[in-house]
Amino acid sequence: MAVSEYYARNGEVSIHYYDSRDKADERLVPIVVCPGLSETAEEYLDFMEAAAPRRCMLISFRGRGKSGTPKAGYDLKDHMTDLESVVREAGMNRFHLFAYSRGVSYALQYALAYPSEVCSLIIGDYPPEHRAMPAGWAEDYIHQYLIPYNRTSNIRTAAVWGIQRESVQTQLDHPLRMPIMVARGQLEGSLITEEDLAKYIRMSEAVNVKEYARSGHALKGEDKALFYADIVQFVNEQDGGKE
Repeated sequence: MAVSEYYARNGEVSIHYYDSRDKADERLVPIVVCPGLSETAEEYLDFMEAAAPRRCMLISFRGRGKSGTPKAGYDLKDHMTDLESVVREAGMNRFHLFAYSRGVSYALQYALAYPSEVCSLIIGDYPPEHRAMPAGWAEDYIHQYLIPYNRTSNIRTAAVWGIQRESVQTQLDHPLRMPIMVARGQLEGSLITEEDLAKYIRMSEAVNVKEYARSGHALKGEDKALFYADIVQFVNEQDGGKE
């Protein structure tokens, strides 16, 4: 499928994103994707294909993928403005917002700041909060995960240290007037507890819960095809059943 690459400017930071607008069906409301902590836009190109002909935009947040890596600026508001800069650069004013893992906190902050722009919200296995990272987390994450799994090109170590240094614990379970799809794994490792699920259900009058029997936190493993299909069906329903 046709996909183009672009860069948006957020102050001094360049934010890389993919956009399938050239071959998309303009009648369908687009989807904007917020990847997880160490994920890049490239890791969602298969989702873009699954969602076609609906327009999709895939973002690499600061310090990830082809985006810039500032020395500072790694708290919630900084990541949220990365998303904002891409949305403004692309001229978007109404879209579905799909986020996975820590990307959920960036998406929730955006939906709370700009509720009229977000048609629906898809939550990928993460509680309604922005988490502070404890002392020692960055070193452990780098040496026990990024290096062994060859993911240091996905997120720079400067960004990992910045996230540990600057992240402030923030609750994001505020009311939202939009449909929400909450996806969580049923195996050990899922980050959405029963308490978290109850918070989401209280946040909106229209909450659709999807659970995946073969997944913990990693919904893009054995259940990926089903997870992607559920998202496409969910947004189609929000658009009035358009295919």
